[in-house]
Amino acid sequence: MSKDRLLTGTIALDAPVYRAGSARRSGAEFGVVRGAAQAIGRIHWSPPANLHVTTKFIGEFAENRLPELQAALEKMPERPPIEVTVAKVGFFPNAHSARVFWCGIEAPGLEALAADTDASTSSVGVAKEERPFSPHLTLARIKERLDLAPLRNAIAAAPSLDFGRFTARSFFLYRSQLRPTGSVYTKFAEFPFSKR
Repeated sequence: MSKDRLLTGTIALDAPVYRAGSARRSGAEFGVVRGAAQAIGRIHWSPPANLHVTTKFIGEFAENRLPELQAALEKMPERPPIEVTVAKVGFFPNAHSARVFWCGIEAPGLEALAADTDASTSSVGVAKEERPFSPHLTLARIKERLDLAPLRNAIAAAPSLDFGRFTARSFFLYRSQLRPTGSVYTKFAEFPFSKR
């Protein structure tokens, strides 16, 4: 692959409370669920630094065209801050053939942000999204068939599946690089919701 390629581009909200680790330390319910997942083994838990809420997957994009992409994103309509609630958990595609373990996201205004982002990126040649928008935090990836009963039991026994809240005032263009230990996400550019 030539050096003028962005290996993987993603547009997303940062999840600062989880990045700092405070929710993991103080959220007993989250800790129980995470502990059950770790006990199973062979589940690839997402590092705190990788946690984000994707609004648009870009994929490969020519590095010399990044100014075009950034200019398109900077023209997006202004909007108020978005209040984000992290609650509930689930599996993609389902609990019996799980490949991804995730936390759900409830955030009024986030779907509109995703739609505006999709429209802006399509103006510079990024394929429009065809799947319904399904915001989430990827907690872990499951690369082989495992007995997830302990994890499902921990989820069922948790007194609450409300894992905290944060306020988003900007979104980010992330650059992802695949390393032997997994993907590493680096913030490439920030786009505040309001320029005032």
